Amino acid sequence: MRKTLWLASFALLLTLTVMPGPVVGADNAANFEALKRFSQVLDMVEHYYVQPVSKKELIENSIKGMIEELDPHSAYLNAEDFKEMQEDTSGKFSGIGIEISMEQGRLTVVSPIEDTPAFKAGLKAGDIILEIDGESTRDMGLIDAVKRIRGPKGSKVKLMILHRDGTRPIEVAITRSTIPIVSVKSQELEDGYLYLRLTKFHETTTAKMREKLEAYRKKHELKGVVLDLRNNPGGLLGQAVSVVDTFVEKGLIVYIQGKDEANRKDFMASRTQGTVTVPMVTLINAGSASASEIVAGALQDHKRSLIVGERSFGKGSVQTIIPLSDGAGIKLTTALYYTPKGRSIQAKGIEPDVRVEFLPPASDEDQELREHFTLREKDLNRHLENGSKDKAQDMDQDDRAEKMLERDNQLRLGLELVKSLPKIKEIK
Repeated sequence: MRKTLWLASFALLLTLTVMPGPVVGADNAANFEALKRFSQVLDMVEHYYVQPVSKKELIENSIKGMIEELDPHSAYLNAEDFKEMQEDTSGKFSGIGIEISMEQGRLTVVSPIEDTPAFKAGLKAGDIILEIDGESTRDMGLIDAVKRIRGPKGSKVKLMILHRDGTRPIEVAITRSTIPIVSVKSQELEDGYLYLRLTKFHETTTAKMREKLEAYRKKHELKGVVLDLRNNPGGLLGQAVSVVDTFVEKGLIVYIQGKDEANRKDFMASRTQGTVTVPMVTLINAGSASASEIVAGALQDHKRSLIVGERSFGKGSVQTIIPLSDGAGIKLTTALYYTPKGRSIQAKGIEPDVRVEFLPPASDEDQELREHFTLREKDLNRHLENGSKDKAQDMDQDDRAEKMLERDNQLRLGLELVKSLPKIKEIK
């Protein structure tokens, strides 16, 4: 909404109320009193505040405060903020690589994005950011916090962090970098069993995931899929829907419901050919939020996948980005989303079918010691090569899968369960 148009509308309302006409209703009278009070405060601040401040700046700050007081996810975005948000959803930006939110007035890490500076620095879902470069985040808005954390590649930001399971805050210095988001990763765990890791839901996530599946099926018989949504903070709703559509043949995937019950919107499976029907396990944790929860909830309600891990974050609200004519925009919570069985995830999250906490792997020192005393054929002097580059590549893949499984108890359980699912169904 243009600010000049808003002021003009207010002036018109003021004029109409003093002209002879119908009696003003109670609601209109209350609205008028609220606008009158706002106008009085605006004039007082403009005339008596100790430092010069323009009416334009005051109105913009008023809009910002009005939106951000609604809930932790609604925000006013100036032109620069709006541009940065568009860059974020397109898959590349400069910063440290975390998704943050305001939870009970505290700046909280929703999830670090995999393979980014924040992830490598040890930030985890649920960590509280107490300070940014020495400044307290107590009265800091979410958008302001994001702007302070982001910055030019190569520069540093100092964060005072209280880990979710910690008792004392620690200071962490993180070097910013360009964050190219590789939203889909894959790895064969065993013959026929494919690991798919989705780090975020960007514009190309579903297409990339389907490419990985198709490439694997050309060379192998696909027997099962382990879908990893851990520490995936979400992203685009449409991509979450199409990811589910890859594995579900028919029925409701998710629906969103706003203030008006008549405006409910359903998202259905499209019944396209090529649906993946093999047994499936999906991994989630406290860093799985928003679009990740849509996927996990739909797969769970359709009994399409066993959900393994820890309870998810619990962000079940839908934000609509509304552009304004001056290049700014509003991110406004307009609805809640519900699983096919009508479950709201907001502040509850998805409860896994099999609950198992992640157990940190052995320390690097323990790992190095273990590897030092582990002898394999390839470690022997003058060992024979296998004579095949393809076989060597396969061995590298096997080693990579072995190391992944060794360091990740949730993934190990996921693989064992997906291998057992056909037998479990036969017993039922």
